[in-house]
Amino acid sequence: MTSFLTLDGVTQAPGGPAEDTTGDFRCGGWLVPFHDEVMGEVVGRWFGAADAFVLGRRTYDIFAASWPRSTDPDDPIAAALNTLPKYVASRTRPRLAWSGSTLIEGDAAEGVAALKRLPGRELQVHGSTALAQTLLRHGLVDELRLLTFPVVLGSGRRLFEDGTVPAALRLTAPPAVTGTGVVITTYEPAGQPSYGTMEVD
Repeated sequence: MTSFLTLDGVTQAPGGPAEDTTGDFRCGGWLVPFHDEVMGEVVGRWFGAADAFVLGRRTYDIFAASWPRSTDPDDPIAAALNTLPKYVASRTRPRLAWSGSTLIEGDAAEGVAALKRLPGRELQVHGSTALAQTLLRHGLVDELRLLTFPVVLGSGRRLFEDGTVPAALRLTAPPAVTGTGVVITTYEPAGQPSYGTMEVD
């Protein structure tokens, strides 16, 4: 699972002002000033490891409105998104016109669990905050790839909303920091959190 988030955990509309204005969100496009070559290389490498994608309906619509127009064969993100299977979690029955798109029928968690049992490399989730929360709740996320941006917005949908199931995470690689201050971290689930008391001697 890959997510772009602000220091206060907002994931909504990183790529543009009109990307997602749900809840009268007016801070869209907050990622753009921080994009650089290092970030592009890291994200491109992740996309290169995918065999398929699972997307929530809102993220699917955003991606489908732009990525099919990107036909550069040397762009690893466009190449992956335009050629690999895309499974869409939606409570409605949308028309999925983007080539390679399939609706996950029934319960999203059950559908993703079935997809995970298929052979292949990575089944990736990008963005798709509501779907990501569902998958985290059901223990279906094997790795979290988080890009944390040096900006605070104060409102917007967050990856870890109130009610998120408590969980411990284990850092799986040294963090990377881009020239614009984006911190790139990868984690794997590590069971339940442990608790203690700080004592002063």
